[in-house]
Amino acid sequence: MFIKSNILIKNKRATFDYEIEDRFLAGIQLFGTEIKSIRDGKAGLSDTYCTFINNELWVRNMHIATYFFGTYNNHDVRRDRKLLLTKKELRKLTRATKETGLTIIPTKLFINDKGLAKLEIGIAHGKKNYDKRQTLKEKEDKRSIDRAMKR
Repeated sequence: MFIKSNILIKNKRATFDYEIEDRFLAGIQLFGTEIKSIRDGKAGLSDTYCTFINNELWVRNMHIATYFFGTYNNHDVRRDRKLLLTKKELRKLTRATKETGLTIIPTKLFINDKGLAKLEIGIAHGKKNYDKRQTLKEKEDKRSIDRAMKR
């Protein structure tokens, strides 16, 4: 009954600023107008991060625009949203964040086949400036090789 959705919102800065070690898929606790805005593609993951509050994982600073047809029931644009994971995954994430230098960042936001909003999060550590330059150089080299192969 559900139609395959093409909504895919990426955090482009995540792969540039961080080296992602492990990925998890989490559900998000949303209000009615928030899911409607996500289905319209009006969400952003820049400057977004995850943190633990009372042994629950929360995503902070995620921007979901107000719904155009919403009334006084519209949501706050940058409120904290609870992530839904299993206890086993939560334990693994808490162990990882207690290590130095590791953080949890959202990488993708999408609507699955059942019409539910899902957030892909990753355990990552920050890159240094020379790592970022190396990544850009590799990307540029790959692009030039692909251009040469097409000719």
